[in-house]
Amino acid sequence: MSYTEVTTESWWSRIKNSFGNILLGLILFLVAFPLLFWNEGRAVYRAQTLEEGISIVTSIEAEQIDRNNEGKLVHLIGQTESNETLSDERFGIVQDNIIKLQRIVQMYQWQENRHSETEEKLGGGTETVTTYTYTKDWNSRISDSSNFKQSKVHQNPSSMPFNSGTFKVKEVTIGAFYLSPSLINRINNYQKLPITKATFEQIPEGFRDGLQIYNNSYYMGEDPAQPQIGDLKIRFEVVLPDTVSIIAKQFGSTFDSYITQVGGEIELFEYGRASAENMFKHEQEFNVMLTWILRFVGFIVMFIGLNLIFGVLRTLAAVVPFLANIVGFIGSLVNFIIAATLSLITIAIAWIFYRPLLGIALLIVAGGLLYFLKFAYKPQEEILPITEIVE
Repeated sequence: MSYTEVTTESWWSRIKNSFGNILLGLILFLVAFPLLFWNEGRAVYRAQTLEEGISIVTSIEAEQIDRNNEGKLVHLIGQTESNETLSDERFGIVQDNIIKLQRIVQMYQWQENRHSETEEKLGGGTETVTTYTYTKDWNSRISDSSNFKQSKVHQNPSSMPFNSGTFKVKEVTIGAFYLSPSLINRINNYQKLPITKATFEQIPEGFRDGLQIYNNSYYMGEDPAQPQIGDLKIRFEVVLPDTVSIIAKQFGSTFDSYITQVGGEIELFEYGRASAENMFKHEQEFNVMLTWILRFVGFIVMFIGLNLIFGVLRTLAAVVPFLANIVGFIGSLVNFIIAATLSLITIAIAWIFYRPLLGIALLIVAGGLLYFLKFAYKPQEEILPITEIVE
């Protein structure tokens, strides 16, 4: 099921919009510089934090608390445990010795998908053909059908009778220690909880009407094999006790973030049995990956900003579509080179600021390479024989 809409825009309107985009482009262009600069500082401080941490961390046993380690950065491995009971009484779910219980509610709804194709016309105007397609699918959030192009034909319920939610215990232990709230939040190894007839019978009788068990979930609707708009699926997931590895500051019988001399924080968490060396290695690898991601983001922000700033040139040339394509290609290429150059310069300046010795060394190396390239290909003067010189 689809709906097609055709819209046009004049050349003069496009020019006005292009001038309006200049301000947005300028903002993006300027934001890219502090983003790139900040990212280099963040990467350096994080690397220094991890270097300091790996040099002072102490591995301890989880079964007993040694007061001599108070305030120190410690590493331990152990089994998470909880003696609390979590329940979702509305659906008859009661679970002992778990850490988290999650209710996931999905509704069968209309989804609107939009696809547009724009064609430039002779004279600078454009014609845009937009196709709206409508499909039915399960979604954990309400899709507001009032904003659909065909809202009268494709209507979703305005709300869900009940929402998704997460229940978690207050205390989780690992040996003789209690985990801090921040560490508990990082325990998210969810597993699907099977729904049985025994579970179904624990639902209050008045609420049980309209529910049925289907594919290890509760189903609210007539026929799960042929769902209708507004039908609901409710499933549950739990986090069970598991073996974890932690690096943090010992703080009494619990843990806290360790503050290094450079001002960075250390609180590492991994599933399974991981040595302190491997945990720091993994965090260092993540820091490198994040640094490159943010560098790329900064470059893209700058590139988009330049395209918006100089996009008016392409629009001015759009009177002849073929000419606009040439101007657009050349402009994008120039903007790419400018963005790449300015990004590298910003990163280099940041390295000089945060790591002066290394940054200056890199500049000396770069200068030496430029000097070598300058004279390596310099034409050699012809050397005349001595006899010719005498003559």
